[in-house]
Amino acid sequence: MKTMNLWQKLAAIAAGVVGLATMGGAWAQPVDTMASIKQKGKMVVGVKADYKPFGYLDPSGKIVGLEIDLVNDVAKRLGVTVELVPVVAANRMEFLKQGRIDMMIATMAYRPDRAEVVAIPQPFYYAGAANVFAKKSAGLKTWADLKGKPVCGVQGAYYNRRTGEEFGANLVVFKGVTEALSALEGGNCVGMVFDTTFFAGIMGDAKWSDYAMVLPSIDPEPWGIGVRKEDAKFAAYISDLTKEWHKTGFIMELEKKWGIPQSPFLVEQQAKAK
Repeated sequence: MKTMNLWQKLAAIAAGVVGLATMGGAWAQPVDTMASIKQKGKMVVGVKADYKPFGYLDPSGKIVGLEIDLVNDVAKRLGVTVELVPVVAANRMEFLKQGRIDMMIATMAYRPDRAEVVAIPQPFYYAGAANVFAKKSAGLKTWADLKGKPVCGVQGAYYNRRTGEEFGANLVVFKGVTEALSALEGGNCVGMVFDTTFFAGIMGDAKWSDYAMVLPSIDPEPWGIGVRKEDAKFAAYISDLTKEWHKTGFIMELEKKWGIPQSPFLVEQQAKAK
């Protein structure tokens, strides 16, 4: 059997790499979300159904909210109908990766690790921060007061790790917001760590009159729309549309519609867009 010298081995390896690249190119399927949406006449979007007033169920069981209005604006511009798919933090990126949804507008804070999984076009459309929702009589004044105490959280939220590791809380994690709130109401935890924007949406409800955001807000994070990582064309379209929303004050008007206090983030974004 003839033995290859070093240069022959290197040449063989190079040829193999080229062959694999060619095969990979043949297997790769181009992603054109906009073309797919227009072809089927429908846009399938992952949204929250438990996050008032951004995405929640009204008394009739219909999903409504500020983010749903954003979805409807995108669909109107593309001339298609909408199918809303309820998602939670634990599954929303996987749904997008798997092609089960075309896009995701679901209170997703931008994180570098998330941007490695899905495309999150800039500019971002909103922003939130972390706080703890607890009874006003709970005696919580600083984040250090959480040490050793049971705190409810929602699976997939970015501030869970810091709450547990840095502040020493005994984190009790639930799949969704509804379950976490039920546990809080039932006295299973001293407070619930989550996004300030969510708490602002429920504080007007009579059932939560004894509760408040009791700590200084931390870790402000912008929210981004999620699209398929492989679809630069659709990402660019969403980026341009978000710029227009900021420039025209469209999202600010939606804040007024849904009774949300004006976001400093939106004021800043509008100034940048003009």
